[in-house]
Amino acid sequence: MVLAVAAASVPAAARDDSAELVVGGTTRSFSVHLPDGRAPRTGFPLILAFHGGGGQGAGMSRLTGLNTLADARGLIVAYPDGIDRHWNDGRLTIRNPQDDVLFVSALLDRLQDGYPVDRGRVYATGLSNGALFVERLGCELSGRIAGIAAVAGTLPVVTARKCRPDHPVAVIQINGTDDPIMPFGGGQVATLGGVGEGGRVTSVGQTVALWAGWNGCGDAGPVEALPAAGPPDGTQVLRTRYRGCPANGAVTVLTVAGGGHAWPGGPQYARPAVIGRASRQLDATQLIVDSLLSLPPR
Repeated sequence: MVLAVAAASVPAAARDDSAELVVGGTTRSFSVHLPDGRAPRTGFPLILAFHGGGGQGAGMSRLTGLNTLADARGLIVAYPDGIDRHWNDGRLTIRNPQDDVLFVSALLDRLQDGYPVDRGRVYATGLSNGALFVERLGCELSGRIAGIAAVAGTLPVVTARKCRPDHPVAVIQINGTDDPIMPFGGGQVATLGGVGEGGRVTSVGQTVALWAGWNGCGDAGPVEALPAAGPPDGTQVLRTRYRGCPANGAVTVLTVAGGGHAWPGGPQYARPAVIGRASRQLDATQLIVDSLLSLPPR
């Protein structure tokens, strides 16, 4: 069932809306989760959550558990749907090169007009193809998106060459060293027998170094081993923060040693032989939400 987006109001209880938006003559779909309680005077923070290739917004909601944390922390989460279950993240190999940046810009207009959104606290997160896409959004919509969290995906090579953000963008980069699909060291993305889009991506190290440079940060700080969050599973989480970043342009990388192409703390959604290990040593959803919400408003 498709519901019309409600006029801006103070939600009394958590609810989920679904809606459509016509952009460039194409009908696009998305869903929105509103938290319990009264909106702050400035509105709720907003996180856009982008599914991976082959997925949909509803699956991203189940995979991440963002709605539960949205209710606990007081934020709105929107789950857009890609065309043919994919996003145009800028790779030359994308089969449907629709203007998804235009779609997201139009979606933000709709959400900010229809819901109590704090326009200074808009963020984006994504997995895999969705992670590559939020990297692109950070490059092209830095005036509207204050922070991104990319999981199991880095800057596509072509996107990196063109990226010239107008404003600092806070970056959280989460990647597994044993990702068999999105290479930690950069290079060719696996096509999975034609299901994936292929193309080339920069390494995790190159990606965060580029963002640190664009944001005006200094060098990388020491590597910290985070405490284990679950029983031993062959993975360990290492955190590196760049020094000297502006308050609204922090750059942090979480390296999941032994981790695969997965959302840490989320389900093992495919066999380890296909995607590698889904680490239980990090609750990526909680870390992303708390880190983004700790940023100063724009």
